[in-house]
Amino acid sequence: QVQLVESGGGLVQAGGSLRLSCAASGRTVSNVAMGWFRQAPGKGREFVAPMSAVGGTTYAAAVKGRLAMSRDNAKNIVYLQMNDRKPEDTAVYYCADRNLRVGTSREETYEYWGQGTQVTVSS
Repeated sequence: QVQLVESGGGLVQAGGSLRLSCAASGRTVSNVAMGWFRQAPGKGREFVAPMSAVGGTTYAAAVKGRLAMSRDNAKNIVYLQMNDRKPEDTAVYYCADRNLRVGTSREETYEYWGQGTQVTVSS
């Protein structure tokens, strides 16, 4: 049974930083592609960043330059470092994995999802 648990969300002022964590069990994060998505109030879920099994990442245009995805293979945790937060970054952030080695922005290809962690950015 694969389980993903996000943590690290909270309230941060605009311009501040936050690091989200996604702890995986039942799956080795270095063997599969992982992804971060987010859902703002009243909007659909949108892609943030994927990481392939070999560690390559890409970022959505809205967050490029402000976010960095990384992982700790020993702890089996994937991180999302968020800098220079903006109010429009307020959303529930989800991590997900797909049983393939290549990452993608296509939400429907991800198999397992965490419960999400709320990030609120105040202006």
